[in-house]
Amino acid sequence: QVPVVESGGGLVQPGGSLRLSCAASRSIFSNSAAGWYLQAPGKQRELVARISRYDGTTYADSMKGRFTISRDNAKNTVYLQMNSLKSEDTGVYYCRIESASGNVYWGQGTQVTVSS
Repeated sequence: QVPVVESGGGLVQPGGSLRLSCAASRSIFSNSAAGWYLQAPGKQRELVARISRYDGTTYADSMKGRFTISRDNAKNTVYLQMNSLKSEDTGVYYCRIESASGNVYWGQGTQVTVSS
């Protein structure tokens, strides 16, 4: 069983929106920190947004004002709302969960393609 599962990727036109979801088991998600990372074609994986166990958030400069990370502890899920999407937002988005015990879990990734 995969401990972390992303969903919500797809093809969207420039200027459009998508919401990614990352679900984990309660034992992993409880009191965790979570982040979304983007691996664009030919590039290294980079941090997009992060939410701490205390709900503090940080964003990559290029995503500020367009992306919002949030969490629903009742559903053991973290979200990434992506608005005003650009072609350079294209790539595979990965969810990373750091549990309260310090273990790190990665999802399998979800593809986002921004193209007209």
